[in-house]
Amino acid sequence: MLLAKTLRSSTLRLALLSIGIFGAVVVALFSFVYSSTASYLRSRSDHAIAAEQAALRSAYDGGGRAGLIAAIERHIADGHFEGGLYLLADPTLAPVAGNLKLWPSASKDSTGWGTFRARKWNPQAAGRPVLRAALETLPDGYHFLVGRDIDDLDEFAGKIKTALAWTISLIFVLAAVASLSVTRRTVGRIEAINGTSRAIMQGGLGQRIPLRGTHDEWDQLADNLNSMLDRIQGLMGELKQVTDNVAHDLRTPLARIRGRLEKAYNGQRDADQDRLLIGDTITDLDGVLRMFASLMRISQIEASDRTSAFRTVNLAEVASEVVELFDAAAEDKGGRLKVIGARQALVAGDRDLLFDAMSNLVDNAIKHGRTGGQVTVEIMQGDCGAAVSVIDDGPGIPPDECQHVLKRFYRLERSRSTPGNGLGLSLVAAVARLHGARIETADNAPGLRFRLLFPPAGDLSSSEAQRPGIRRMG
Repeated sequence: MLLAKTLRSSTLRLALLSIGIFGAVVVALFSFVYSSTASYLRSRSDHAIAAEQAALRSAYDGGGRAGLIAAIERHIADGHFEGGLYLLADPTLAPVAGNLKLWPSASKDSTGWGTFRARKWNPQAAGRPVLRAALETLPDGYHFLVGRDIDDLDEFAGKIKTALAWTISLIFVLAAVASLSVTRRTVGRIEAINGTSRAIMQGGLGQRIPLRGTHDEWDQLADNLNSMLDRIQGLMGELKQVTDNVAHDLRTPLARIRGRLEKAYNGQRDADQDRLLIGDTITDLDGVLRMFASLMRISQIEASDRTSAFRTVNLAEVASEVVELFDAAAEDKGGRLKVIGARQALVAGDRDLLFDAMSNLVDNAIKHGRTGGQVTVEIMQGDCGAAVSVIDDGPGIPPDECQHVLKRFYRLERSRSTPGNGLGLSLVAAVARLHGARIETADNAPGLRFRLLFPPAGDLSSSEAQRPGIRRMG
């Protein structure tokens, strides 16, 4: 089955097309090498023949036919001209001098260059060697031939041709085997991903793509897909938790409203009691509406792109306004609220959203801090960006809860009896994500230090993609 999918794979077709193109280029290149080599060897041989022909013609011009015959005999006897081919023939082509016994039949009455075979000139030759000669008709009507045995050159060129043919064939075979192997491996990895995908669609998000430990691009892809599945599974878990918490938080006020309305429906009309019932019902409905308004605000912050409206914001000014707003709430609990640190900490952001985030942090610190305690808002400005910290001296957050407090509707108090809906820190996380800020928590011994670390005002574009997580310090 895997082999059939491999043969039908578009990767294999693309590989074969690439092999075809590469093979055509290789064949063209090797053909050029062969023709260039053969042409070069033939050219050198022709130059040597032409040089001998010129020397012998000079002997003829100086000494006539007798001088030419003497020169031919000297060349035949001289070992320097071994392999040389000479023939002087009369007008009837009968041999007069030289080491070739017969004028080549294919070159009768011709002048110029000729290639032919003549076995009789070299009886030791296994076959009929290839000869290359320059032919000329002398002024006295005699025919003159000077040549060389180029059988070795022809054999050498043949060996080059054979070697090139074998090389090309081997390249094609190795390329085809490599293509099949690579395609089979690719199809195998894709099938593993497809199999896991089908298992997930049929059985849930518990399946993961297996890693082979090769740390190649396929393992990286599988790891990224597994991380994506982990994220999806986490989001599904959060969605379930949000659904459960919404149902829990809505059940109590709706049950109270129904109980009051049922009591009023079955009882006698009393204007004061009816007015009190309506007031309590409005209060409960306002709480439900506030919860939905917070959810919608968080969703709007996460879904919309508001960075185009960012302006330079001084966190110190925003912190002062937040402290002024919540100062009375801190006094009601017998505590103190103050702002310290730098008077200017500039970030690129949305002023209203930053105000809401700080307000939620301060409100959370006052609400969950100890009675008569102190809440401090600290502003810092450094080379790495600005930071705002909200510090209280209350009970703090257990270390194992730090990763969960940013989730929607998550509350440390399991009974969920105290006021609130667990959306404050979720809004802070959404604002931080929009501004590319990082969230850290640290033990204040006693209490909690909740810190937002913002990138420099000019570096927002490089940090927008970072998902802020909560980090426990110390």
